[in-house]
Amino acid sequence: MTASAPESAPVYYPVAPTGLRRPGIMAGVLTVIVGAIAIALGHPWFAVFFLAGVVLVFVNAKLVIRSVENVANADNPRKKLLAINSAYRLGTITVLALAAAFLVRPDGLGAMFGLALGQVVLVLNTVIPVMKGLRKQL
Repeated sequence: MTASAPESAPVYYPVAPTGLRRPGIMAGVLTVIVGAIAIALGHPWFAVFFLAGVVLVFVNAKLVIRSVENVANADNPRKKLLAINSAYRLGTITVLALAAAFLVRPDGLGAMFGLALGQVVLVLNTVIPVMKGLRKQL
């Protein structure tokens, strides 16, 4: 059985990290490991496409941060512009990754795996510190 927090307790929302240095280092190390394995197995182009996928994730993250800052600093912020911008970026990245996957089989799938790994690293870099902060509240 758990006890709930008292009603008068202040609500604290931990700050989510938005820096890309630590996840960039983590993704770089994982990319080197995946690249070494791919080259050892005779698929150097898989490593190249994997790197391209990881780079696309980080470029997208940087563009998202810049876009959110621009919308937040606007006199009349509009979420619709942010949503359209994000949909356009994600659509472009998806089309590029799918084109690589279909046109350069099987090594082009590296782009999809790179996108997936890069996104997991970014999400974990944000979620883990927030969860630790929330746990400290209890």
